[in-house]
Amino acid sequence: MTEIIEALNKLEKEKGISKEVMIDAIEKAIISACEKDFGKDAVKAVMDPESGEITVTAPKQVVDEINDPNTDILIEDAKHIDPDCELDDFVECEIKTIDFGRIAAQKARGIILQSLKENERKAVYDYFKDKENTIITGIVQRKVGYNLSITLDDKTETMLNSREMIPGERYNPGDRIKLYIVSVKLNDKGGFRIITSRTHPNFVNRLFEREVAEIEDGTVEIMNIAREAGSRSKLAVWSNDPDVDAVGACVGLNSIRINNILADLADEKIDIIEWDEDPAVFIENALRPAPVVSVDVDEETGFARVVVPDDKLSLAIGKEGQNARLAAKLTNFKIDIKSESQAAAEEAEYEDEYEEYDEDEITAVTDEDVAAAIEETEAEAAEAAEADETAEDATSDDEAPAEESSDEE
Repeated sequence: MTEIIEALNKLEKEKGISKEVMIDAIEKAIISACEKDFGKDAVKAVMDPESGEITVTAPKQVVDEINDPNTDILIEDAKHIDPDCELDDFVECEIKTIDFGRIAAQKARGIILQSLKENERKAVYDYFKDKENTIITGIVQRKVGYNLSITLDDKTETMLNSREMIPGERYNPGDRIKLYIVSVKLNDKGGFRIITSRTHPNFVNRLFEREVAEIEDGTVEIMNIAREAGSRSKLAVWSNDPDVDAVGACVGLNSIRINNILADLADEKIDIIEWDEDPAVFIENALRPAPVVSVDVDEETGFARVVVPDDKLSLAIGKEGQNARLAAKLTNFKIDIKSESQAAAEEAEYEDEYEEYDEDEITAVTDEDVAAAIEETEAEAAEAAEADETAEDATSDDEAPAEESSDEE
């Protein structure tokens, strides 16, 4: 039986399935195979993890005449197991596995194999589940439409959707490819699906963590990232050590670190900027490489007004507004960028609009002024009421002769 243990040890090493789990599966398989003859929940099976010996027992009733050899035992035989037993008692009797029969053995074998497959699948699932939010390397197998079928190990494949590929990338079968594992989800059929991406912002984060030792050990932190995959990314970093330059650590000596990262991103451009707790400074940094003249921030509304030199306006906005758009995503502020001449023109227009007001002509309103205004309003209201009454009296006098004339007729 030592061959079984050797086989289990080999499976544990190659498949990552615990030997204890496989032993438990074998014990359950043997019990299941015996249920037909000995009854459900009656059989017990124990496998020695060192020798591989399997002991199977089932309760049998002590009788003086056997009706069913699977459930009955003669009292004289039972006395050898339990000297104190009496008729109608139950004693635990060992069952020889050779007595299981061909059908029972086949059933046990099938259950064992099924259990091994399930545990192997679970081990693979657990392995990749632990890899969520990390980078893994696979090998391109084939193109499926616009998508790529990629193997992650000997038996595990994933499909990289075309939407998750960096625009402009081209891969051929056999090419190695780095993927960011977004999630690992179980399906209704007992399998699982590995969702991967190369456009996810965290893909850039993990590349920096792998390449920059200061990020991996926590000296430098990635505070935020804004990315348009295949084109440009902005990365905000901060150093917890005043003696360590966060931006310099990410770039590396002779730009070796950043170049290694760019090689994995199809030469996507990356702006590394220093994060600052002051929103105005952070926004100024985020708009680099464009220089900034001034930043006016309203934290309550999340709005920022930025002024840049006239000849740097297009640089600050970027091609099709990309630089300003990424800076806004990175800082979580709505950014309005103006050139110095535009800002000056708006300021002049504002001053022209209000220059007609003379501060010397503006006087303060006192309580006496308020009281006089109220009194004047009340007087006007009284005069109006008196005028209405006079009008009503005049109308009444005009109608009286008409009534008298009517009576005389």
